[in-house]
Amino acid sequence: MADRVLHDAYIGAGSNVGRRIVHLGLGIDGLKALGEIAAVSKVYETAPVGYLDQGDFLNLAVHLRTPLAPQDLLRALLAIERRAGRTREIRFGPRTLDLDLLLYDDLALDEPDLTVPHPRMWERAFVMVPLADLHPDRLAPTGETWAEVAARLRQKDEVHEVGRFW
Repeated sequence: MADRVLHDAYIGAGSNVGRRIVHLGLGIDGLKALGEIAAVSKVYETAPVGYLDQGDFLNLAVHLRTPLAPQDLLRALLAIERRAGRTREIRFGPRTLDLDLLLYDDLALDEPDLTVPHPRMWERAFVMVPLADLHPDRLAPTGETWAEVAARLRQKDEVHEVGRFW
């Protein structure tokens, strides 16, 4: 039997509705069915970005090794969100579970429904702080390490460590 090719995908997960940690757990469980979870970051609490009339988020990042192609992975992430009760009524609004495909191997992709690397990820503490837990020495496009980007962004935005759950 031939070995299947596994791709390195980095997923950002967030929740700010109901039992936030439970929703993140549903996301982790759903990701387990899509490949091998190589690492999960600590959980962090952050203020919302964009639409501000909502509660704070719990955020984490996952390094997933998956055989799925980018579009197939995106469809699977959206299905996991729906199973967790995700609705899309307000852009950047409250959500039970948000799963974003941040990075996929070294792929650069710009399609109508999927952009990789995820737009603005290098500017957002709620993305970079958890990612830095996974691979602090990996380089960002700026030439900084993920840890350096995360430290710089933490100076601008409130990011509170909640703990490690997975």
